[in-house]
Amino acid sequence: MADAARARKIADRIKVLVAANLEPIVKDPDLGFVTITDVRVTGDLQHASIFYTVFGDELQRARTAALLEKNKGKLRSFVGRQIQIRLTPSLEFIADAIPETAAHLEELLQVAKQHDEAVAAVASGATYAGEPDPYKRAEDDDVADPAGDTARDAGSAVRE
Repeated sequence: MADAARARKIADRIKVLVAANLEPIVKDPDLGFVTITDVRVTGDLQHASIFYTVFGDELQRARTAALLEKNKGKLRSFVGRQIQIRLTPSLEFIADAIPETAAHLEELLQVAKQHDEAVAAVASGATYAGEPDPYKRAEDDDVADPAGDTARDAGSAVRE
């Protein structure tokens, strides 16, 4: 089993190789504008998962996925010749969900912003439920109690 640092280096090398040579190897006009976003290699260097995104509509994504699957052997042999390790890892192309996730997060942020604006609009006309200043202060101690004694007088009478 290879160490994690070697697996990362091989994954980075595979990413560069596939990204730079995808169009010359596939040679098909139906191949969309593909971006290789990430490559992950297993610890034993036997399998490489290649994550990609395609610019375009759903039909373009489907065509590109079919072309990548069809040309997987050509890409694997090219990668094997370039990285020159004992066993060439098998390649798996996985459509990356980054654009969809980013769009979903943008929608959620927009909804949160609208809720914040609604709360701010309600809060702008709000008044306190009780007194404006609910905290007790030192000058409040001099207020007379119902028995007629002030709070300070009552305290001093108890001490005497």
